Amino acid sequence: MAITSGRAPVIGVLALQGDVREHAAMLEHAGARATAVRRPAELSEVDGLVLPGGESTTMSRLLESFELLGPLRERIAAGMPAFGSCAGMILLARQALDGRPDQQQLGGLDVVVRRNAFGRQVDSFEADLDFAGIEGPPVHAVFIRAPWVEKAGDGVDVLAEVPGETGSVARIVAVRQGAVLATAFHPEITGDERVHRLFVDLVRQHV
Repeated sequence: MAITSGRAPVIGVLALQGDVREHAAMLEHAGARATAVRRPAELSEVDGLVLPGGESTTMSRLLESFELLGPLRERIAAGMPAFGSCAGMILLARQALDGRPDQQQLGGLDVVVRRNAFGRQVDSFEADLDFAGIEGPPVHAVFIRAPWVEKAGDGVDVLAEVPGETGSVARIVAVRQGAVLATAFHPEITGDERVHRLFVDLVRQHV
């Protein structure tokens, strides 16, 4: 779908679970027109898609129940921009560790992610991150039962890392590969629209 002159990109938010309203509000602030996506017909009308946080195995099953799994894989493979936060990052990965054996992956990112890598709900934390491609102060990131990227392929750009404790390695928490962006944290709940603006600009470049 091509964006005609002067028209804001239409970006869908997968509305099966998670912070749908929060992502939609941030996209609108960043210059896009946001719409909920629950059906293949709705997916066919958007220029890009946000996959919010939630529970990745549940979202995987819901994608199948709503007959979105195949169409979504096809559109991402065909170049549709996509942005996944937290569980959305897990779904976009080619492989997820510590997941259910029947969990479906979208394969838009050549990464291996580890589910709940930083711990469970009680281990949630916040951090200020240097984020490649975003100017200004560090991005304040909120991690809730967050994954991290265990391994990234050669074509994947690492955008942000959480420094490791003494003697441990830094953990990758934001990546981009072509038109696909993903964060292990929740940028929709901080009031800082810069990550969403980065994605809206990405959509503009790829449609």
